[in-house]
Amino acid sequence: MGKIFAVEYVTLDGVFEEPGIWSGPYFDEELVRFQQDNLAECDGLLLGRVTYEGFAKAWPAMEAETGDFGVRMNSIPKWVASTTLTEPTWNASVLDGDVPTAVAALKERDLTLMVAGSATLVETLRANSLIDEYRLMIYPIVAGSGRRLIGDSAAPGQLKLTDATTTGSGVIIARYVPA
Repeated sequence: MGKIFAVEYVTLDGVFEEPGIWSGPYFDEELVRFQQDNLAECDGLLLGRVTYEGFAKAWPAMEAETGDFGVRMNSIPKWVASTTLTEPTWNASVLDGDVPTAVAALKERDLTLMVAGSATLVETLRANSLIDEYRLMIYPIVAGSGRRLIGDSAAPGQLKLTDATTTGSGVIIARYVPA
């Protein structure tokens, strides 16, 4: 059976929207290694349409400056949850039919998939017990407003902390699994 892990940037108050605005000053070598390890571990990316479109636009142009990471990011398969995307590029396929069913079928193929960003997709996967691990980078910032990783309408649930480290810049890297 495969595995799905979600890697997310969040503020102390749970906002994950627009991390490019607030994460930069804290992004250090430890976070670079963390992200490199995550990408190296996965067989492919599982993305929502909005995140996919942003990544597909940015990453091909960043390969030269990001080296092996950019090469891997651009070359691994991607599966996109979308009802509107008809002609994916960037080594991507649109998930067919019902998203939870399609993702469960990918897990049956023994794939390790990483979800990045993609709040709506994370909510759907969480509601259907398809996320095996949450890897959160918790930034020492209170955004005050913005989309939260886990929305107000989410069903209650418990997670178990399996590992936590703090980077030199003060970001907590916390790993959780469903309890």
